Amino acid sequence: MADLFERYLEDHARPHKKASSVKDDEGLIRCLMLPAFRRRKVAEVTRADVDGFHKGLKGTPYRANRALALLSKAFNLAEVWGWRPDGSNPCRHVRKYREEKRERFLSQQELARLGSALAAAERGEVTSPRGVTISPYAVAATRLLIFTGARRGEILGLRWEHVNFEAGRLELPDSKTGAKFIYLPPAALQLLQELPRVEGNPHVIVGGKPGAALVNLREPWVAIRQAADLGDLRIHDLRHSFASVGAAGGMSLPIIGALLGHKETATTARYAHLSDDPLRSAANTIGSKIADALDADAV
Repeated sequence: MADLFERYLEDHARPHKKASSVKDDEGLIRCLMLPAFRRRKVAEVTRADVDGFHKGLKGTPYRANRALALLSKAFNLAEVWGWRPDGSNPCRHVRKYREEKRERFLSQQELARLGSALAAAERGEVTSPRGVTISPYAVAATRLLIFTGARRGEILGLRWEHVNFEAGRLELPDSKTGAKFIYLPPAALQLLQELPRVEGNPHVIVGGKPGAALVNLREPWVAIRQAADLGDLRIHDLRHSFASVGAAGGMSLPIIGALLGHKETATTARYAHLSDDPLRSAANTIGSKIADALDADAV
Protein backbone atom coordinates (compact mmCIF):
# COMPACT_ATOMS: atom_id res chain seq x y z
CA MET A 1 0.00 0.00 0.00
CA ALA A 2 2.90 2.37 0.66
CA ASP A 3 3.98 1.77 -2.96
CA LEU A 4 0.43 2.43 -4.19
CA PHE A 5 0.23 5.74 -2.34
CA GLU A 6 3.59 6.84 -3.72
CA ARG A 7 2.61 5.95 -7.28
CA TYR A 8 -0.74 7.70 -6.81
CA LEU A 9 1.10 10.89 -5.88
CA GLU A 10 3.73 10.62 -8.60
CA ASP A 11 1.60 9.44 -11.54
CA HIS A 12 -1.77 11.01 -10.75
CA ALA A 13 -1.87 13.73 -8.11
CA ARG A 14 1.24 15.79 -8.88
CA PRO A 15 0.80 15.81 -12.69
CA HIS A 16 -2.96 16.46 -12.68
CA LYS A 17 -4.01 18.26 -9.48
CA LYS A 18 -3.37 21.74 -8.12
CA ALA A 19 -0.54 22.14 -5.62
CA SER A 20 -2.95 22.84 -2.75
CA SER A 21 -4.88 19.64 -3.49
CA VAL A 22 -1.66 17.62 -3.69
CA LYS A 23 -0.63 19.01 -0.31
CA ASP A 24 -3.99 17.90 1.13
CA ASP A 25 -3.54 14.41 -0.32
CA GLU A 26 -0.02 14.15 1.05
CA GLY A 27 -1.28 15.11 4.50
CA LEU A 28 -4.05 12.50 4.48
CA ILE A 29 -1.66 9.79 3.29
CA ARG A 30 1.04 10.65 5.81
CA CYS A 31 -1.22 11.15 8.84
CA LEU A 32 -4.01 8.63 8.27
CA MET A 33 -3.53 6.16 5.47
CA LEU A 34 0.08 5.08 5.85
CA PRO A 35 -0.29 4.31 9.58
CA ALA A 36 -3.35 2.17 8.80
CA PHE A 37 -2.28 0.41 5.57
CA ARG A 38 1.48 0.84 5.07
CA ARG A 39 2.46 -2.84 5.22
CA ARG A 40 -0.70 -4.32 3.71
CA LYS A 41 -0.58 -5.81 0.23
CA VAL A 42 -2.80 -3.96 -2.21
CA ALA A 43 -4.57 -7.10 -3.40
CA GLU A 44 -5.37 -8.24 0.14
CA VAL A 45 -7.20 -5.14 1.45
CA THR A 46 -10.89 -5.94 1.98
CA ARG A 47 -14.07 -3.90 2.31
CA ALA A 48 -14.07 -4.74 6.02
CA ASP A 49 -10.59 -3.21 6.31
CA VAL A 50 -11.70 0.00 4.63
CA ASP A 51 -14.93 0.15 6.62
CA GLY A 52 -13.00 -0.25 9.87
CA PHE A 53 -10.57 2.48 8.83
CA HIS A 54 -13.44 4.83 7.98
CA LYS A 55 -15.32 4.13 11.21
CA GLY A 56 -12.17 4.80 13.17
CA LEU A 57 -12.35 8.39 11.93
CA LYS A 58 -16.01 8.99 12.84
CA GLY A 59 -15.00 11.79 15.20
CA THR A 60 -13.93 13.84 12.16
CA PRO A 61 -16.53 12.91 9.52
CA TYR A 62 -15.41 15.41 6.90
CA ARG A 63 -11.81 14.20 7.07
CA ALA A 64 -12.97 10.58 7.13
CA ASN A 65 -14.90 11.10 3.90
CA ARG A 66 -11.98 12.84 2.19
CA ALA A 67 -9.70 9.94 3.15
CA LEU A 68 -12.25 7.42 1.84
CA ALA A 69 -12.52 9.25 -1.48
CA LEU A 70 -8.72 9.36 -1.86
CA LEU A 71 -8.43 5.70 -0.96
CA SER A 72 -11.12 4.81 -3.52
CA LYS A 73 -9.28 6.72 -6.25
CA ALA A 74 -6.03 4.95 -5.39
CA PHE A 75 -7.74 1.55 -5.63
CA ASN A 76 -9.32 2.49 -8.98
CA LEU A 77 -5.84 3.27 -10.27
CA ALA A 78 -4.57 0.02 -8.80
CA GLU A 79 -7.03 -1.78 -11.08
CA VAL A 80 -5.82 0.23 -14.06
CA TRP A 81 -2.22 -0.66 -13.20
CA GLY A 82 -3.05 -4.34 -12.78
CA TRP A 83 -2.45 -4.44 -9.02
CA ARG A 84 -6.02 -5.61 -8.32
CA PRO A 85 -8.69 -7.35 -10.44
CA ASP A 86 -11.18 -5.13 -12.27
CA GLY A 87 -14.24 -4.21 -10.21
CA SER A 88 -12.63 -5.16 -6.90
CA ASN A 89 -12.35 -1.71 -5.30
CA PRO A 90 -12.88 -2.41 -1.56
CA CYS A 91 -14.21 1.12 -0.99
CA ARG A 92 -17.44 0.31 -2.83
CA HIS A 93 -20.52 0.32 -0.58
CA VAL A 94 -18.67 1.87 2.34
CA ARG A 95 -21.10 4.59 3.36
CA LYS A 96 -19.81 8.11 3.80
CA TYR A 97 -20.73 10.12 6.87
CA ARG A 98 -23.32 12.83 6.51
CA GLU A 99 -21.67 16.23 6.42
CA GLU A 100 -23.50 19.20 7.84
CA LYS A 101 -23.03 22.22 5.58
CA ARG A 102 -22.24 25.15 7.82
CA GLU A 103 -23.39 28.58 6.68
CA ARG A 104 -22.41 31.43 8.95
CA PHE A 105 -22.97 35.03 7.90
CA LEU A 106 -22.01 38.21 9.69
CA SER A 107 -24.86 40.47 10.78
CA GLN A 108 -24.62 44.25 10.51
CA GLN A 109 -23.80 44.43 14.22
CA GLU A 110 -21.08 41.77 13.83
CA LEU A 111 -19.60 43.59 10.84
CA ALA A 112 -19.42 46.73 12.97
CA ARG A 113 -17.65 44.84 15.76
CA LEU A 114 -15.24 43.31 13.24
CA GLY A 115 -14.48 46.79 11.89
CA SER A 116 -13.73 48.04 15.40
CA ALA A 117 -11.46 45.06 16.10
CA LEU A 118 -9.55 45.58 12.84
CA ALA A 119 -9.07 49.26 13.65
CA ALA A 120 -7.81 48.31 17.11
CA ALA A 121 -5.40 45.79 15.55
CA GLU A 122 -4.07 48.51 13.24
CA ARG A 123 -3.37 50.64 16.32
CA GLY A 124 -1.44 47.76 17.89
CA GLU A 125 -4.08 47.14 20.54
CA VAL A 126 -4.80 43.50 19.59
CA THR A 127 -2.27 40.74 20.17
CA SER A 128 -2.14 37.06 19.23
CA PRO A 129 -2.57 34.27 21.82
CA ARG A 130 1.22 34.33 22.16
CA GLY A 131 1.22 38.06 22.91
CA VAL A 132 2.51 39.10 19.46
CA THR A 133 1.19 42.31 17.91
CA ILE A 134 -0.91 41.69 14.80
CA SER A 135 0.91 42.46 11.54
CA PRO A 136 -0.66 45.28 9.48
CA TYR A 137 -0.50 42.90 6.53
CA ALA A 138 -2.63 40.34 8.39
CA VAL A 139 -5.17 43.11 9.02
CA ALA A 140 -5.03 44.12 5.36
CA ALA A 141 -5.56 40.51 4.27
CA THR A 142 -8.64 40.25 6.49
CA ARG A 143 -10.06 43.47 5.08
CA LEU A 144 -9.46 42.29 1.51
CA LEU A 145 -11.20 38.99 2.25
CA ILE A 146 -14.37 40.69 3.46
CA PHE A 147 -14.28 43.41 0.77
CA THR A 148 -13.89 40.97 -2.14
CA GLY A 149 -15.21 37.55 -1.09
CA ALA A 150 -11.93 36.06 -2.31
CA ARG A 151 -10.54 32.78 -1.00
CA ARG A 152 -7.84 32.97 1.65
CA GLY A 153 -5.18 31.48 -0.63
CA GLU A 154 -6.00 33.99 -3.37
CA ILE A 155 -5.26 36.90 -1.05
CA LEU A 156 -2.27 35.41 0.77
CA GLY A 157 -0.71 34.43 -2.56
CA LEU A 158 -1.42 37.78 -4.21
CA ARG A 159 1.51 39.50 -5.95
CA TRP A 160 1.68 43.15 -6.96
CA GLU A 161 1.90 42.16 -10.61
CA HIS A 162 -1.64 40.75 -10.27
CA VAL A 163 -3.11 44.10 -9.16
CA ASN A 164 -4.54 46.16 -12.03
CA PHE A 165 -5.28 49.53 -10.46
CA GLU A 166 -6.50 51.05 -13.73
CA ALA A 167 -9.10 48.31 -14.29
CA GLY A 168 -9.88 48.07 -10.57
CA ARG A 169 -9.37 44.33 -10.29
CA LEU A 170 -7.04 41.53 -9.33
CA GLU A 171 -5.98 39.42 -12.30
CA LEU A 172 -5.03 36.00 -10.95
CA PRO A 173 -3.26 33.70 -13.43
CA ASP A 174 -4.49 30.70 -11.45
CA SER A 175 -6.96 29.88 -8.69
CA LYS A 176 -9.08 26.96 -7.54
CA THR A 177 -11.19 27.44 -10.68
CA GLY A 178 -8.42 28.59 -13.03
CA ALA A 179 -7.54 32.12 -14.19
CA LYS A 180 -9.78 34.64 -12.47
CA PHE A 181 -10.61 38.33 -12.11
CA ILE A 182 -11.51 39.66 -8.67
CA TYR A 183 -13.17 43.08 -8.84
CA LEU A 184 -12.12 45.62 -6.25
CA PRO A 185 -14.60 47.97 -4.58
CA PRO A 186 -13.33 51.48 -3.73
CA ALA A 187 -12.43 50.52 -0.15
CA ALA A 188 -10.26 47.62 -1.38
CA LEU A 189 -8.59 49.81 -4.01
CA GLN A 190 -7.77 52.47 -1.41
CA LEU A 191 -6.37 49.83 0.93
CA LEU A 192 -4.06 48.49 -1.77
CA GLN A 193 -2.96 51.98 -2.83
CA GLU A 194 -2.01 52.82 0.76
CA LEU A 195 -0.47 49.46 1.72
CA PRO A 196 3.33 49.79 2.00
CA ARG A 197 5.36 47.80 -0.51
CA VAL A 198 8.51 46.08 0.70
CA GLU A 199 11.47 46.38 -1.63
CA GLY A 200 12.52 43.01 -3.01
CA ASN A 201 9.24 41.36 -1.98
CA PRO A 202 6.73 40.77 -4.81
CA HIS A 203 3.92 39.81 -2.42
CA VAL A 204 1.10 42.12 -1.38
CA ILE A 205 0.59 40.42 1.98
CA VAL A 206 4.13 40.38 3.32
CA GLY A 207 5.34 37.69 5.73
CA GLY A 208 8.01 37.72 8.38
CA LYS A 209 10.78 36.23 6.23
CA PRO A 210 12.57 38.37 3.60
CA GLY A 211 10.89 38.10 0.21
CA ALA A 212 8.12 35.83 1.51
CA ALA A 213 4.36 36.12 1.76
CA LEU A 214 2.37 35.73 4.95
CA VAL A 215 1.58 32.02 5.14
CA ASN A 216 -0.59 31.57 8.21
CA LEU A 217 -3.50 33.87 9.00
CA ARG A 218 -4.89 31.65 11.74
CA GLU A 219 -3.25 33.23 14.81
CA PRO A 220 -4.03 36.83 13.78
CA TRP A 221 -7.57 35.81 12.90
CA VAL A 222 -8.18 34.15 16.27
CA ALA A 223 -7.07 37.34 18.01
CA ILE A 224 -9.19 39.59 15.80
CA ARG A 225 -12.18 37.28 16.13
CA GLN A 226 -11.91 37.28 19.92
CA ALA A 227 -11.56 41.06 20.02
CA ALA A 228 -14.75 41.34 17.94
CA ASP A 229 -16.60 38.73 20.04
CA LEU A 230 -17.43 36.64 16.95
CA GLY A 231 -17.37 33.21 18.60
CA ASP A 232 -16.12 30.46 16.30
CA LEU A 233 -16.43 32.43 13.04
CA ARG A 234 -14.06 30.99 10.42
CA ILE A 235 -12.01 33.01 7.96
CA HIS A 236 -13.96 31.31 5.16
CA ASP A 237 -17.18 32.72 6.65
CA LEU A 238 -16.03 36.15 5.47
CA ARG A 239 -16.55 34.86 1.93
CA HIS A 240 -20.04 33.68 2.86
CA SER A 241 -20.75 37.07 4.41
CA PHE A 242 -19.71 38.87 1.22
CA ALA A 243 -22.14 36.72 -0.75
CA SER A 244 -24.93 37.12 1.80
CA VAL A 245 -24.73 40.92 1.63
CA GLY A 246 -25.11 40.73 -2.16
CA ALA A 247 -28.01 38.30 -1.98
CA ALA A 248 -29.83 40.31 0.69
CA GLY A 249 -29.31 43.40 -1.48
CA GLY A 250 -31.21 41.82 -4.35
CA MET A 251 -28.30 40.81 -6.57
CA SER A 252 -28.92 37.80 -8.77
CA LEU A 253 -27.29 34.48 -7.98
CA PRO A 254 -25.42 34.40 -11.34
CA ILE A 255 -23.85 37.78 -10.52
CA ILE A 256 -22.86 36.62 -7.02
CA GLY A 257 -21.48 33.39 -8.47
CA ALA A 258 -19.42 35.32 -11.00
CA LEU A 259 -17.99 37.58 -8.30
CA LEU A 260 -17.02 34.57 -6.19
CA GLY A 261 -15.61 32.64 -9.15
CA HIS A 262 -18.04 29.73 -8.89
CA LYS A 263 -18.09 27.46 -11.92
CA GLU A 264 -21.21 25.56 -10.85
CA THR A 265 -24.50 27.38 -10.24
CA ALA A 266 -25.33 24.84 -7.52
CA THR A 267 -22.44 26.23 -5.46
CA THR A 268 -24.08 29.65 -5.35
CA ALA A 269 -27.57 28.25 -4.72
CA ARG A 270 -26.91 28.11 -0.95
CA TYR A 271 -27.54 31.87 -0.89
CA ALA A 272 -30.90 31.66 -2.66
CA HIS A 273 -32.96 32.01 0.51
CA LEU A 274 -31.21 35.29 1.34
CA SER A 275 -32.39 36.89 -1.92
CA ASP A 276 -35.95 36.65 -0.59
CA ASP A 277 -35.28 39.40 1.95
CA PRO A 278 -35.59 42.46 -0.37
CA LEU A 279 -38.59 40.87 -2.09
CA ARG A 280 -40.27 40.24 1.25
CA SER A 281 -39.57 43.81 2.32
CA ALA A 282 -41.00 45.18 -0.92
CA ALA A 283 -44.08 42.97 -0.63
CA ASN A 284 -44.62 44.11 2.96
CA THR A 285 -44.36 47.78 1.95
CA ILE A 286 -46.79 47.44 -0.96
CA GLY A 287 -49.19 45.28 1.03
CA SER A 288 -49.20 47.75 3.90
CA LYS A 289 -49.98 50.66 1.57
CA ILE A 290 -52.83 48.72 -0.03
CA ALA A 291 -54.18 47.70 3.36
CA ASP A 292 -54.09 51.32 4.51
CA ALA A 293 -55.96 52.40 1.37
CA LEU A 294 -58.59 49.70 1.80
CA ASP A 295 -59.11 50.74 5.41
CA ALA A 296 -59.28 54.45 4.64
CA ASP A 297 -63.08 54.58 4.45
CA ALA A 298 -63.39 52.64 7.68
CA VAL A 299 -61.60 55.35 9.67
